Amino acid sequence: MQDDFTYDLAVVGGGLAGLSLSIQLARSGHKVIVFEKEKYPFHRVCGEYISNESWDFLESLGVELRSLGVSHIKRLQVSDVHGNFFEQLLPLGGFGISRYKLDHQLAQLAKENNVTIHEQTRVNEISYKDNKFILATTNGDFEATFTAAGFGKRSNLDIKWKRSFATAKSNRLNNYIGIKYHIRCDFPNDLIALHNFKNGYCGLSKIEDDKYCLCYLTTAGNLQNSANDIKRMEQDILSANPHLKKIFGECEMLWKEPVTISQISFDKKSLIQDHVLMIGDAAGMITPLCGNGMSMALHASKIAAEQIQRCLKKKIPRQEMEKLYAKGWNKLFSDRMKAGRLLQKLMLNNWLISLTIRTGKIFPGMLRFMIRQTHGRPF
Repeated sequence: MQDDFTYDLAVVGGGLAGLSLSIQLARSGHKVIVFEKEKYPFHRVCGEYISNESWDFLESLGVELRSLGVSHIKRLQVSDVHGNFFEQLLPLGGFGISRYKLDHQLAQLAKENNVTIHEQTRVNEISYKDNKFILATTNGDFEATFTAAGFGKRSNLDIKWKRSFATAKSNRLNNYIGIKYHIRCDFPNDLIALHNFKNGYCGLSKIEDDKYCLCYLTTAGNLQNSANDIKRMEQDILSANPHLKKIFGECEMLWKEPVTISQISFDKKSLIQDHVLMIGDAAGMITPLCGNGMSMALHASKIAAEQIQRCLKKKIPRQEMEKLYAKGWNKLFSDRMKAGRLLQKLMLNNWLISLTIRTGKIFPGMLRFMIRQTHGRPF
């Protein structure tokens, strides 16, 4: 063992869910360790829009959102492939902040609360025996009473565990790619745009420091049909939408190359794997067009923290803790996930999205209803 003691909680993956969970447990006096394969701060593929339902929770963790220069987003704009669009007030609204800044802030707060963080450390195996976990990492072996996995959309452990979504054949729910830039452009501060193109959609919204996040999702087939050339795909496919043509033609790219991720899956995922609690995107990924994945990750950490603490205090056994976590997660998010998959079907159908935009201009209440199906209340 790398240490001569057992941690109360080990967290695999230092993203929003993992870091938030670690802070909550550490503040309650528990010994927590986090493993992150990257080094803070770093960029992740993410739309970087957070629903206001998470504002109070983040501030309760110690994140001073006002001092971080977050943007305040109140309106949504959606366009079809041809550039026809509508605008809609967001029922709750949200804010924009880069993962580069937010994850780093949470990591600092975790360290201030005595969480042990091992950066640039990969977890290769997790074994459970005699009511304890042994985590084999590139930095040695560690022991923990509980383990949570917040390692994102896809991990080496998903393959090792043979999780169903990771071994499934390519289908319409599991073969997407995500591409993200930070840019500067002439665009309203309070607006988030969602521009459609053939087999994909692109989001644009302000983050901090007069920067904007430009992030899009598309099929692997679109990239293959563009000779695996991202720039060519953006010129030939994305720029068929006049809004995107204007953005790519006029904006200032702040990076030489985008951040990318492949094999994104929206298939249903298991919430418990060999007694490991799945949190964040490891538990299930809502389609990005819903703009609620970050809030779901944060809220899931709160559910997990409550049940793990009850178990650590011997109020409930491990098996009941796992059941209550899964029940709480499904109660809050299962319907949102289903609604997100249906909305993605709509957004990837050119005819249907054009019809929705025309209808939305006449019946704006219908669109507000659709937005509410993928969002929750402040927690």
